[in-house]
Amino acid sequence: MPTPAPIPYDHLPEVPALTVEASGLTDGATLPDRHVFNDWGFSGENVSPRLTWSGAPEGTQSYAVTCFDPDAPTGSGFWHWLVFDIPASVTELPEGAGNGPDFAGLPAGAVHTRNDYGLKEYGGAAPPPGLPHRYLFAVHALDTDKLGVDPDANPAVVGFNITAHTLARGFIAPVYES
Repeated sequence: MPTPAPIPYDHLPEVPALTVEASGLTDGATLPDRHVFNDWGFSGENVSPRLTWSGAPEGTQSYAVTCFDPDAPTGSGFWHWLVFDIPASVTELPEGAGNGPDFAGLPAGAVHTRNDYGLKEYGGAAPPPGLPHRYLFAVHALDTDKLGVDPDANPAVVGFNITAHTLARGFIAPVYES
């Protein structure tokens, strides 16, 4: 049986682990300014990182990519990026795929939904002063080719549906503090 993916918060079901890599990102290391928000008093470049993944189980029909801050002082975390309906044949998103008016780095059919900034794109780290926040860049192998969620749905609704269809998950968790 595959090793369960580590769960950074205990409310998600255990699933097999995907291998996820991101250029310049390491678990526990500081998120580079390239991936930090450029607003709310931050002057990062707000560019989504390059992600690659492997090890999807049989039955994977699509992927979702998310970035979530479980440490945000909201009581429900903060969604920075949600993309779904990524074809099962895709195992990489290039740097910047989550940005720009045409999202040229996203494969055909992929759907961006709004994040907690209210934007349908990647929104980088922008934590309040205090302790470091974890930014969970996750790839979810899904058992459906179309998630069937409206792109204008609340990020929590999208996250709920992603979790309901997840066969495997992997992530990288850099940190950032202001």
